[in-house]
Amino acid sequence: MKTDHEIKPVEVFAGTTVQASILKSLLENAEIDAYLKDEFSGTLYPWHTTPGGIGAVKVFVSSVDFEKARIVVDEYERNLE
Repeated sequence: MKTDHEIKPVEVFAGTTVQASILKSLLENAEIDAYLKDEFSGTLYPWHTTPGGIGAVKVFVSSVDFEKARIVVDEYERNLE
């Protein structure tokens, strides 16, 4: 088990407010705690939000859950195509 010093937030996705919110829900359904960063910027200025770019809303998980979260994120990204 990792110590508290090794546990860090890890960004797993960056996209629009809608994409980030959907992914957060999918992660929570998989029993993975997820947090959004820059959610308000994406809501106030949606025309400036580009997936993975300027103004993107970011999804973070604990480094402990990273591998499990990566599976959910990869499946979600495949479905976006």
